[in-house]
Amino acid sequence: MSETHSGRSGDGDRLAPVLRPVRAGNGFEEALERILQVVRLGLVPDGGRLPAERELADRLRISRVTLREVLKVLQDQGLVESRRGRYGGTFVRARPEPTAGREEELRRRVAAADVEDTLRFREVLEVGAAGLCAAHGLGEEQALRLRAALDATRDAPPADYRRLDTMLHLTLAELAGSPTLAARYAAVRATVNDLLDCIPLLVRNLEHSQAQHGALVEAVLDGDADGAREVMREHCEGTAALLRGFLAQP
Repeated sequence: MSETHSGRSGDGDRLAPVLRPVRAGNGFEEALERILQVVRLGLVPDGGRLPAERELADRLRISRVTLREVLKVLQDQGLVESRRGRYGGTFVRARPEPTAGREEELRRRVAAADVEDTLRFREVLEVGAAGLCAAHGLGEEQALRLRAALDATRDAPPADYRRLDTMLHLTLAELAGSPTLAARYAAVRATVNDLLDCIPLLVRNLEHSQAQHGALVEAVLDGDADGAREVMREHCEGTAALLRGFLAQP
């Protein structure tokens, strides 16, 4: 039986920027926010299993009772499901296809968000991360991680592209060497993905994005900080232009 697992692996702990210890006093709320980010970012793909309860509780530094309350909320919302038995655990459920009602819900969410602030903050973080990675250089293992994340986006089917695109950008943020930057990026990217859910996937845009991804990775690995920052700035501006075009209020 084949299972999709998350957690620590040879290519780095991709959940680390999100599954951070919560602050005292808001354990339930912050733990819910953290795991929602994991689901919304696609860090564990549809059908994939979340880390075991003991590991989740240890990472978030909450009790298993509190964690079970969080997982119950996510299950009630249809985001995860619990399975028993040898291959049991908590699994991410596939997101439903957008419907008219779903589109209306997403647009209400957009109306409540400060889109411009989100897009500008995202650009600041992404451009900064790209410049830092290029300026400070990456070790051999880090370079392999970045190339592997880029390779995963190539020829990805549309249903998987956004998740793999997110993983590439999150990998770059992690490699910048600032856990705070990576954590802030994970949070803002979750909001960006919510906005992207409101617009269609365009093949031409994906092709252009892939060309930019390739140029970005090469600039980073060549130590070209100015080039990496410029490619990333253009990349962010392209996404922002699409979102502004599709989500502009009449």
